[in-house]
Amino acid sequence: MTNPVLVEVLRGSIVESAHRGAIAVYDAAGRTVWEIGDTAKPVFPRSAVKAIQALPLVESGAADAYGFGNRELALACASHSGEPEHVETARSMLAKAGLDEVALECGSHWPGNHGATVALARSGGAPNALHNNCSGKHSGFLCTCCHSGIAHRGYVAAGHKLQDMVRDAMEAVTGAAHGVDHCGTDGCSIPTYAVPLRSFATGFARMATGERLGAERAKAAQRLLWACMAEPFMMSGTGCADERLMKAAPGRIFVKMGAEGVYCAAIPELGLGIALKCDDGAIRAAEIMIAGVLAKLLAKDGELAAELRRQAVQPILSRNGVKVGELRPADALG
Repeated sequence: MTNPVLVEVLRGSIVESAHRGAIAVYDAAGRTVWEIGDTAKPVFPRSAVKAIQALPLVESGAADAYGFGNRELALACASHSGEPEHVETARSMLAKAGLDEVALECGSHWPGNHGATVALARSGGAPNALHNNCSGKHSGFLCTCCHSGIAHRGYVAAGHKLQDMVRDAMEAVTGAAHGVDHCGTDGCSIPTYAVPLRSFATGFARMATGERLGAERAKAAQRLLWACMAEPFMMSGTGCADERLMKAAPGRIFVKMGAEGVYCAAIPELGLGIALKCDDGAIRAAEIMIAGVLAKLLAKDGELAAELRRQAVQPILSRNGVKVGELRPADALG
């Protein structure tokens, strides 16, 4: 099955490039609400499922034992941009478990935020694992290990007890088997599993509503999503699409990007979960897709829908800052 074109890239009035993809919108019972393209094809969700991966942090009691509030929980679900608040919050989370950045096994890279990178370089500093966009998630992993009495060394490896907990949570929430035959390694070194796109959509509907999760897991799931919606900066960064979209409708929209053009989202008031994949992995197109989907699903709120449609059209600028084109939803999405 060939997925349809969902995003067009215009230079002037001419379509210069196009991005194909698939979109799944499901409810907590696994019923199709809306879908485009092949949503049965397994995809790696990458960072888009961090909120599900953070469930053991709450369910184990670690989050409460260490006094974590919305900021820490949002960071545990984050792909942050390495700004000082992100780095210091991750450092503080580790310190509460008696650890420091040396315990992190996610690797290091320069901050995603340009200003943070410039400031770090000007100070003569170099990035460490705290600057990794996944350091909040990994800090949550380490805190879960320490609180639960699990030896934390090697916590990123498949077969480690912590990763078994994460896999089990993913399976329970999405309803899809996460087997070794569909397992790869994510950029931050933990296992990632390719399962149907529609399973992730169903999973996030369950995260948002608590349906079919059991009382304790439902409570943990909703706590994590609400933390992210309350602190969109902590789970993304300044000017990031995730921050912009959640700020457009505080407490009403949860979104989370993943590498290679993946997005997962939830609209709690509608009881819906969303998952999408841009075939060519372009995050620029995935951002247009998710804004377009949200605008369509929230069309009854005219003011919000208008803002989401605005975010679904992004200008292309010349080096002189002049608009020379735009990215926009294609007819199949619009």
